[in-house]
Amino acid sequence: MVIGICGGTGSGKTTVAARILETVGAGEVIFLQQDSYYRNLSDMPRDFRDAANFDHPDALDNDLLVEHLRRLKANERVELPVYDFKTHTRLSETKRVEPKPIIIVEGILIFADKRLLDEMDIKVFVDTPDDIRFIRRLQRDIAERARTVPSVIEQYLATVRPMHMQFVEPSKRCADVIIPEGGNNSVGIDLLSGKIRERLALAVGTKSRQAGQAG
Repeated sequence: MVIGICGGTGSGKTTVAARILETVGAGEVIFLQQDSYYRNLSDMPRDFRDAANFDHPDALDNDLLVEHLRRLKANERVELPVYDFKTHTRLSETKRVEPKPIIIVEGILIFADKRLLDEMDIKVFVDTPDDIRFIRRLQRDIAERARTVPSVIEQYLATVRPMHMQFVEPSKRCADVIIPEGGNNSVGIDLLSGKIRERLALAVGTKSRQAGQAG
């Protein structure tokens, strides 16, 4: 089962995914973040990297993400890229990911690529007010990505908001489930977690029957 969790920047996508992992058990779930698949800009001068539009679908290496999804579904391991947001470059190191029954894919633009949509069994959109999302992004970029307040505001007005209106907000119509207020919506998360546990139980039952038939 592949579950896509989409929503604008700061909507609470990662929190929803973390709550599901806690409820279902991390041992049965792979968590893929689209942020890991930003294109490597190491061949560009630093000024150009800083000015790049990271909220447009072209900024992402979806070819690699689609390939990894298909390989994991085929029960093959993959090497997950590691991205450095301070330098806008992909590190030489990778993170090995082994196949598991449930795959959660999270990102602001995962519904903007039909190939990714076609790989998903459940599509979830986390819908959070714009002002809350901006405050969360501001806090995150300052604390985790060494950004200044003016630079965050400038980027938000120049690319983040326009790209959200052009690509992210329209993709909401692709969702099977819309969860308002992100990680604070315990009912929506419980419903999703129940569906996942049901799928896992079905998979375990199928394996048991196959083992019995083989014996």
